[in-house]
Amino acid sequence: MTDVTRWIHVGLAYGLLAVSAAGAAFMGAGAGTVPLVVLAAAWIVPLIWLFPRRDERPALVCGYYVVLDVLAWALVTRSAAFAVFASVGYLLAFAILPARLAMIGVTGTAVLTVVGQMGPEAQVGVYTVIGGIAVPLVFAGWYVAAESDKRRELITELRTALAENAELHARLLEQAREAGVRDERQRMSGEIHDTIAQDLVALTGQLRAADRAAEETVRRRHLDQAATLAARGLAEARRSVRALRPEPLENGLLPEAITRMARTWGETADVALTVEVTGTPVALAPDLEVTLFRVAQEALANVAKHAGAARAGVTLSYEDSAVLLDVRDDGRGFDPESPREGFGLDGMRQRVHGVGGTLEVESEPGQGTAVAVSVPAIPAEGGR
Repeated sequence: MTDVTRWIHVGLAYGLLAVSAAGAAFMGAGAGTVPLVVLAAAWIVPLIWLFPRRDERPALVCGYYVVLDVLAWALVTRSAAFAVFASVGYLLAFAILPARLAMIGVTGTAVLTVVGQMGPEAQVGVYTVIGGIAVPLVFAGWYVAAESDKRRELITELRTALAENAELHARLLEQAREAGVRDERQRMSGEIHDTIAQDLVALTGQLRAADRAAEETVRRRHLDQAATLAARGLAEARRSVRALRPEPLENGLLPEAITRMARTWGETADVALTVEVTGTPVALAPDLEVTLFRVAQEALANVAKHAGAARAGVTLSYEDSAVLLDVRDDGRGFDPESPREGFGLDGMRQRVHGVGGTLEVESEPGQGTAVAVSVPAIPAEGGR
C-alpha cells in the first residue's frame, strides 16, 4: 500500500509540473524558466526513495520539503501558472512531514505561493497574510498535532496495559487451574479417607473377629458384615473414579447433566426431589461447569449420607454476571460452626474458591440444610 501511495504522489507531482509548464509557455514565460522546470523535475526523483522512509528520516524529509517549496516559489515568480505545481506542497505536507510540522508546511507553501505572485510594492499585503493567516494556522496546526500525539501515546499505553492485563489474566487462570488440581487431590484424599479407608479398616476388623469366633453363627455374622463393608467400599471406589471425569457434561449442557444426575440420585436415595432451572442457560467455561456439577453431586451425596431427609431440592439459576446453585433438604441439619469430621464441605468450598466463586452453608439442628454456591458467569470460549 505504501508503494502504491508513493507512486501516486510522484505521478501527481510530475503531472502538476507538466500542466504548469504548459500553462507558463502559453502565457509567454521566458526561456529562463526552463532550467528551473528541469531542476524541479529532477528534485521530484528523490521522493521515490524518501517516501517509504519518511518516518525514519524526519530531518531529511523536512529539508527536502523546504527545497521543493523554494523551487515552487522561484517558478511562481516567473509565471503565475506554476501556482498549480506549488499546490503539490499541500498534499506532500500531510504525506511526508511529521504531524506537528504538517500545518507549518501547508502555511509555508501558501505564503510562498502568494509572495511569489506579488511585486515589491505589495509588502504590506504580504505582512497581512503572514500575520493574519499564517501565524494562526501554524499555531492551530501545532496544537492539533500535539493533541494527536497525546492521543497516540494514550492509545499506545492502553494497548500495553491491555497486553499486560491479558498476560496477567493468563497467569491467574493457570494458577487457578493448578490450585484446582491441588484442591481436587486434597478433596479426593479426604473422601477416600472418610469412605474407602474407613471401610477397609472396619473390614479388617470384621475378618479378624470372624477368625477368632468360636461359634459358626458369630463367625458368619462377622463375614456377612465384612461382605457388606467390601461391597460399600467397592461402590465408593467406583464413585470416586467416576468423579474424576463427569461423563454427563461430555454429552450435554450443565442443566441437563445436573437434572439427570439429581433424578437418578433421588430414585436411589428414595428422597422426593425437585429440580429447577431459571434464567437462560449458557455454556460456561469447563472449570465452572465441572465445579457446579461436582458440588451438586457432593451436596446430594451428603444429604443421602447424613441428613435423613424426606425432601430435597436443587435450583440452578443463570443471571447476568453469576450462576447460582442451591441444594436444600429438610433433614436433621447441623451446626455449621461446630467442628466436623470429614472433608465434604471443605472440599466443596475449596473447589468453588478455586474458580473465583463463593459457597455458603445455612443449617440448624432439626431445620434442614441449604448449600448456596455462586460462580462468575464466564462463557466458554467460542460457545458450544
